[in-house]
Amino acid sequence: MDFFGRNKGGERALLVQPHPSGRIDPEALTEFTELARSAGADILDTLTARIDAPNSRFYLGTGKVEQLRELKEAHGADLVLVNAALSPVQERNLEKALSARVVDRTGLILDIFASRARTHEGKLQVELAQLKHLSTRLVRGWTHLERQRGGAIGLRGPGETQLELDRRMIANRVKALETRLDKVEVQRAQARRKRERGELPVVTLVGYTNAGKSTLFNAITGAGVYAADQLFATLDPTLRKLDGLASGPAILADTVGFVRDLPHDLVAAFRSTLSEVKTADLLLHVVDASDPNRNERIDQVNAVLADIGAGDVPQLLVFNKIDRVADLAPRRERVDDAGHERVFVSAMQGAGLDLLRDAISDRFVGTRVRQSIVLGHDQARLRAKLFKAGVIAGESADDNGWHIDIDAPRAAIEPLFGLPDGDGARLRDHLKLPESEPT
Repeated sequence: MDFFGRNKGGERALLVQPHPSGRIDPEALTEFTELARSAGADILDTLTARIDAPNSRFYLGTGKVEQLRELKEAHGADLVLVNAALSPVQERNLEKALSARVVDRTGLILDIFASRARTHEGKLQVELAQLKHLSTRLVRGWTHLERQRGGAIGLRGPGETQLELDRRMIANRVKALETRLDKVEVQRAQARRKRERGELPVVTLVGYTNAGKSTLFNAITGAGVYAADQLFATLDPTLRKLDGLASGPAILADTVGFVRDLPHDLVAAFRSTLSEVKTADLLLHVVDASDPNRNERIDQVNAVLADIGAGDVPQLLVFNKIDRVADLAPRRERVDDAGHERVFVSAMQGAGLDLLRDAISDRFVGTRVRQSIVLGHDQARLRAKLFKAGVIAGESADDNGWHIDIDAPRAAIEPLFGLPDGDGARLRDHLKLPESEPT
């Protein structure tokens, strides 16, 4: 039994794909079918329904509701999945008319997220989104919602209905979850500030779900992130240090995949996770090169990025899964005169990963200073300041003084040029860096 007292065993499903007049979208149905399979549904049949103006009672027209009821009885289905956002009233009325559970697109995506969440943060985020969605649907499935408190010894009170108690219980839980997630967001922000103090650039993987982000993440970092050929295989963000770049190390972050029309409650609940996208220095926009609808997928991901405030973050397009496309070899190419690029790789086979590393490095060339300098024994104070700033990678000493290897972001070096007592000028002379132009 689930939270509302309904049996959770029903997985024999019928799909309903609404469409406007004359505009059946096969891509939308294909994606919804994959969503249903990812949730574990056994799809028995599909019904398309032309919807020019949604019926306020059922969303579908009454004729389609009757046709759907006949299909349900013929197949013995006990679950109906509708690829639309239903109102609580429409969902409830359909359940009564069909004598079956009805789940809309939002509920289906939330269910998939609930089954995929692994970390404490991910589970909190999904639970919050589910409660916000389900709080409007409390009137379903209960037999005691209008039972009054009061009238019996020990239960007398203001006469509050059970429904009001249930709503308050959910509201309290939502508040508690939001408080806990606020703490998680503070912790994530603190970790981000530490990374920023280290001045390592942050590269974040984004893309449509099942584009191969986690496989690519594993291939270039050696991480063991779970990856599978299914929608939303990975929900929880993972960060790893990315070494071996000519520009110096970076932080690589793997994030949740996107789909069209992500539920707003879900986007709000995952705000701390998606903050890794908004604060990134570079987005690797991973695209499934074998997907015939890849251009539409790119547009849909860009729409989600704009919704979460990450539309202006620089992007590098990465076309993955080229091993599934005939005559498509690894390559790196410029898209336009503005410097936008795309790289073609196969994360599964490891093809083109060197090209990808070079493309990432080129985005950050000139942002680090790697140089060896010699400080005399009379410059111990400057040496101490360099150690305090954390810009010294190695050191040796001889009769001439200290031989110091500088390896740090230029953004960490430049403030030292303003050191008092002439130390800043001495450091600039040692490094021989121009005052305004990057190396």
